[in-house]
Amino acid sequence: MSDIKLIRNFSIIAHIDHGKSTLADRLLELTGTISKRDLQAQVLDGMDLERERGITIKSHPVRMEYKADDGKTYELNLIDTPGHVDFTYEVSRALSACEGAVLVIDATQGVQAQTVANVNLAHRQKLAIIPVINKIDLPASDPEMCMEQMEEILAIPRDEVILVSAKEGIGIKELLEAVVKTVPHPKIPDEDNIRALIFDSTYDAYRGVVNYVRVVSGFLQRGQKIRLFSTGLESEVKEVGFFTPEMKPFERLCAGSVGYIIPNLKSPADTKIGDTITEVRKPCQKALPGFKEIKPLVFSGIYPIDTADYEQLKASVAKLQLNDSAFTYQAETSAALGFGFRCGFLGLLHMEIIQERLRREYDMDIIATYPSVIYRVYLNKGDMLEIDNPVHMPDPSTVERIEEPIITAKIMAPNGYIGDIMALIMGKRGLCTRTDSVDSKHVIITAELPMNEILVDFHDKLKSITRGYGSMDYEPAGYRPDKLVKLDMLVNSDIVDAFSTIVHMDFAHTRGKQLAEKLAEVIPQQMFQIAIQAAVGGKIVARETVRQLRKNVIAKCYGGDITRKRKLLEKQKEGKKRMKQIGRVNIPQEAFVEILKAGSS
Repeated sequence: MSDIKLIRNFSIIAHIDHGKSTLADRLLELTGTISKRDLQAQVLDGMDLERERGITIKSHPVRMEYKADDGKTYELNLIDTPGHVDFTYEVSRALSACEGAVLVIDATQGVQAQTVANVNLAHRQKLAIIPVINKIDLPASDPEMCMEQMEEILAIPRDEVILVSAKEGIGIKELLEAVVKTVPHPKIPDEDNIRALIFDSTYDAYRGVVNYVRVVSGFLQRGQKIRLFSTGLESEVKEVGFFTPEMKPFERLCAGSVGYIIPNLKSPADTKIGDTITEVRKPCQKALPGFKEIKPLVFSGIYPIDTADYEQLKASVAKLQLNDSAFTYQAETSAALGFGFRCGFLGLLHMEIIQERLRREYDMDIIATYPSVIYRVYLNKGDMLEIDNPVHMPDPSTVERIEEPIITAKIMAPNGYIGDIMALIMGKRGLCTRTDSVDSKHVIITAELPMNEILVDFHDKLKSITRGYGSMDYEPAGYRPDKLVKLDMLVNSDIVDAFSTIVHMDFAHTRGKQLAEKLAEVIPQQMFQIAIQAAVGGKIVARETVRQLRKNVIAKCYGGDITRKRKLLEKQKEGKKRMKQIGRVNIPQEAFVEILKAGSS
């Protein structure tokens, strides 16, 4: 289809679990893109991980053909996006390839924190928004409340809202008609130079790098010589096509279309998401506006359990970064764990998903260190260091102050849970700055919290105390000085760098005791006593002991003089003392996993 006026590019955006993927299934079914026989739930969620958890992790493009009521057949390019706050970057990239967005709101839950964040993203890209209230077939649905919230929070008039049940297929036809009428067609290009935006990439073991593109002007076809604008790398196009949702080769991609191209690139490092593709023969003068570089907020070390797997892990993280450009990594070494990588993530779910994908998709046995954030350490000499790994923390006597990253969190929940939420925020060293009533039942609490405090269990605790009704969205809000110290764990007087963390001085004893108790449980007994200590600087703040295994050396003495028994026991005691001096404690891999769990208990 070559008429640009008959193309519609749109995205589905929503808070997590509001029914985006189910709605996409119904659209594919109604347009006949997928036959009833091939249809399965969450058809666009290709990973096993997405199906198991019921979440979308990656954006998934698909082309549909729809014959509208006006008799014309339209090309609809849909990009299904993730809903979790950790994958906002994925959403922003998907929106840059669209002219419109279908905003989905759960009729039982109403507007949530991530809904507001996604609408703001769509407004920044100047997209046409089609509001949809989903799950109207459920007994607990309250469309009236949702419409009130949309008018109040998002300034969307209620007469624009489409009522839908993705599960039952109600309102899907009306939604498709609204897409055709409301979403504008792609801008007609004023030049015929080839310009295409790479909004995503993936790696195929047999065909190399696959780029997902939105063609802005010109056309792409097989055999063309193309150039990547930012790197200047030239290559020949081996294949172009679109998604149905599988990759389907096609003769050419015209201006306004969304699809994929496979250039002759074998290395994952050769391509960059947000880059512009142009032609070698007649290159464009200016790159398309890409995306802002996203900065990781959470850092963790990832190491192979078997050190011989280091090279394989290196290749795996390179391929994974191509598929997820918000993930960053660099090589590092640890005295306890050997060679590995310091990896950056957008949040804890993002970290969990990356680790799980390395285990499943690349068959890697890996271990991860305790998650950390970037601290700013100001030295007495006036220098400032950015520390993302506690191991690199300078001597406390040279430090003037340490600043930690702060986030502004917007928590949306029913009124009855305000007290519990405020107690949770204060327990995490946070500060509630304002409270806004959304309607008679819901409230938005704005709070400032240290990033480090929300890393592990904040989201889980929020869901727990609000019975699942609370939702949170956050964004970075600069740095703030505080009384922060490095907590070291010593096993048999040796510092184990993998267990070092940066904590607030007031919580050093509690955290140290918690880690020491956990280590005492998982380190196996030796022939000598093992001391496990938590230390801040040179001061021990907590201690646990792993008791020694005892051999009964006096079992062979039947009666006789007591001095003979004493002599044997003294000899055993001396042997244990000598063994303790030269003995090494091998910490099992389970200990590292248990310590991670200790942080979330």
